[in-house]
Amino acid sequence: MIPINKPWLDDDAKQEVLNVLAENSLTSPAKNGGKRVQDFENLLKSYLNVKHVIAVNSGTSAIHASLLSLGIKPGDEVILPSFTFVATANSVVATGAKPVFADINTDDYTIDFSDVEKKITDKTKAIIPVHLYGHPSNMERLYAIAKSKSIKVVEDACQSLGSLYNEKQSGTIGDLGCFSFYASKVLTTGEGGAIVTNDDNIYEELLMIRNHGMVNGYDTRVFGLNLRLPELCAAIGISQMRKLNQMLEIRKANAELLSEGLKSFEQKGILKLPKESENNKFNWYLFTVGFKDNSHRELVKDNLLKAGIGATVYYDPPVHKTPYYDNDTDKSGSSADNLLPNTTWAWNHVLSLPVHPLMAKDDLNAIIRTFENTL
Repeated sequence: MIPINKPWLDDDAKQEVLNVLAENSLTSPAKNGGKRVQDFENLLKSYLNVKHVIAVNSGTSAIHASLLSLGIKPGDEVILPSFTFVATANSVVATGAKPVFADINTDDYTIDFSDVEKKITDKTKAIIPVHLYGHPSNMERLYAIAKSKSIKVVEDACQSLGSLYNEKQSGTIGDLGCFSFYASKVLTTGEGGAIVTNDDNIYEELLMIRNHGMVNGYDTRVFGLNLRLPELCAAIGISQMRKLNQMLEIRKANAELLSEGLKSFEQKGILKLPKESENNKFNWYLFTVGFKDNSHRELVKDNLLKAGIGATVYYDPPVHKTPYYDNDTDKSGSSADNLLPNTTWAWNHVLSLPVHPLMAKDDLNAIIRTFENTL
């Protein structure tokens, strides 16, 4: 089976973990984290060209802590897309605030800034654009909208490490950016995440939030949780950083091969291929196509799975149609379908294909042949 994503863990990563075990330094409750956490943060800081990086134990923790650092609280509203992993919305609910779902555009499946403007109220305190599939949102337009209303922007860059918007790294443009290093991401620490910011005060707040609100000993000063990244995970991340550019280059080459092999189906109007715009560069976390006909999507998906290729529909269903959020005005503040036509369309028409670095050329050709034999 060719999985939708697979971490590239080599002997270097194994040795880094063994070094941690030999030193018996599995984690650290220090304000600034353990040695390897700090080393990992410094590598990310240099790569992303930001002032501060705070490593945490998941992308979910990164979003939750970011919202806490901004003082998001019960009674506040946070605008975000429904077409994302549920962690984005759950992080809002965890602060006591209300997630308000905005629609997406069907060009790159990121949040629709025109719908964001319609959803803004006096209670709106933050907007979370999600750089879905590694496709950067229109940050220039979103940031202008947010700033005009004194609304904070928290980038959900959990899927977009290495993607560029106007030559800037995704996650570094808003007030805060959040990354995930789950096993399926372009860079993994097993479980893990990070927050980036250029704001000194937010940085100091986040250091406390990730460590029970403490600075020295048991002197809890703000509300916090155990969101620390273990040294073992940071060690894997350090190894991954050494080959991040190589992994991104392989993903790009794999995506180019798929694009070339599937372009005839786009020319026939059967499907839409992902395309970088002039100001966007993708990390190719996933290669997501949109089918004109849902029945074609289902046929291709079934045949790919039969061929041992882990094609996946992200997200089925979108957040606002999950049992926890569906028809719940207390949580989503919306009607049953939430007036999200593009989200509904994407739910029924997109399919994500693997392009991770461990795929061979024969694997990619098998995907193309499956399309040819099906459509």
